[in-house]
Amino acid sequence: MDSTMIIIAAIVGLAIGFAIAKFLEKGKASKTIINAKKDAERILKDANAEGESVKKEKILQAKEKFLELKAEHEKVINSKDRKISEAEKRTRDKESQVSSELAKNKNMNSQLDNKLKDVEQKKELFDKRHEELDKMHKSQIQQLEVISGLSADEAKNQLVESLKETAKSDAMAYIQSTVEESKLTAQQEARKIIINTIQRIGTEEAVENCVSVFNIESDDVKGRIIGREGRNIRALEAATGVEIIVDDTPEAIILSCFDSVRREVARLSLHKLVTDGRIHPARIEEIVKKTEKQIEAEIVEIGKRTVIDLGIHGLHPELIRAVGRMKYRSSYGQNLLQHSREVAKLCGVMASELGLNPKIAKRAGLLHDIGKVPNTENEIETPHAILGMQWAEKFGEKPEVCNAIGAHHDEIEMKTLIAPIVQVCDAISGARPGARRQVLDSYIQRLKDLEEIAFGFSGVQKAYAIQAGRELRVIVESEKVNDDRAAQLSFEISQKIQTDMTYPGQVKVTVIRETRAVNVAK
Repeated sequence: MDSTMIIIAAIVGLAIGFAIAKFLEKGKASKTIINAKKDAERILKDANAEGESVKKEKILQAKEKFLELKAEHEKVINSKDRKISEAEKRTRDKESQVSSELAKNKNMNSQLDNKLKDVEQKKELFDKRHEELDKMHKSQIQQLEVISGLSADEAKNQLVESLKETAKSDAMAYIQSTVEESKLTAQQEARKIIINTIQRIGTEEAVENCVSVFNIESDDVKGRIIGREGRNIRALEAATGVEIIVDDTPEAIILSCFDSVRREVARLSLHKLVTDGRIHPARIEEIVKKTEKQIEAEIVEIGKRTVIDLGIHGLHPELIRAVGRMKYRSSYGQNLLQHSREVAKLCGVMASELGLNPKIAKRAGLLHDIGKVPNTENEIETPHAILGMQWAEKFGEKPEVCNAIGAHHDEIEMKTLIAPIVQVCDAISGARPGARRQVLDSYIQRLKDLEEIAFGFSGVQKAYAIQAGRELRVIVESEKVNDDRAAQLSFEISQKIQTDMTYPGQVKVTVIRETRAVNVAK
């Protein structure tokens, strides 16, 4: 019983504890719900307040946007109203002007009608008088026939014959005077066009030299350029064909050669070698080859810039390259590219003055001397005008351009008006004071002839005329020419020069034969 009562009491205690726990949990939950409701109400209230403020702000923004759009719309409407009012005003002015013109036309029509009536009356009076004059003329003719004993036809024929002779003599005198006046006027107009063209394209000209000066920072560099026992300077001269003069001139080395391309290659090569600091024969040959490629690229770029500056389009790339090569050539001491540019400008101005196509004239003027920069030795024998014409025909130039190129030295017949213009402009450009020098051209030709004599022998690889033509340096191929043949070749070339050329002093012929053995260590 005691244990049972204890168990019952424990159960009752548990039940009472559970009930009390449930009651306390229920009270806590109710408080939580009440607090949640209060928080929800507060959040709703804040959200409503914020929504009202946002709503008011959006309404204000909408009103401002509406006012802006309204103002812009009113501006557009006002501008349209202004334009409409201006158009109406112009229309009213036009209407008043038209009405005044109509009134004037009416007055003029009435005056014209009155004048037509007067003309009709005068015409009737003129017809009556004409009939009276015909009657009087017939009666006078009859009287004259009776007096002279000749009919009217016979007298007319005699009068016509006498008038023919008089008219012939007068006509011949008039024609002669007209021809003389035309000749004088044509000469005056031609002089005027030429003078105006020369004045508009006036440029300074200077004869180019055959010597370039390479400036150095100090004289210590000269020893490095010369090299041990002069091997560096000999290698540079052999690679470029330029005579390099190292004398007492302070901080300067002189490069002498009649070919300006070789001089430029030598100058740039020297600059690269001095800047790099490594100067020896192998490095010299490497730098010279790279410089030659660089010069070739510059030639193309110069040609492109020239045709762009002159406004010439559609020129073949080979012709552009030939134009670029002209920068490194001279004609009677005058730079060939400058001469061709000037001739092109002169041709354009003169063609415009004469009413011809200035673009075609410019094209022909620029290309007229491209035959002076041949690609191969065989082309040298062809006259430069004919060679230039052949190139122009080959690369698709127009017939009038080709004819102007070929005829500017009268090698072929002139068939277009562009041809004499190119010839005249070529003469104008070359006749400027100081533009050309005959002595320089003959000197360069003598040097070229010296080199061509050497190239006429088999086994010759390179030939350079140096020392102002007093020495001819010939480089032969070691596989084709042995030492004995090199000595014999030097003698034969000297005999050939004595036979074929006229020159002052002596010409030293030096034949160089070099054997190289090259291997690569890998």
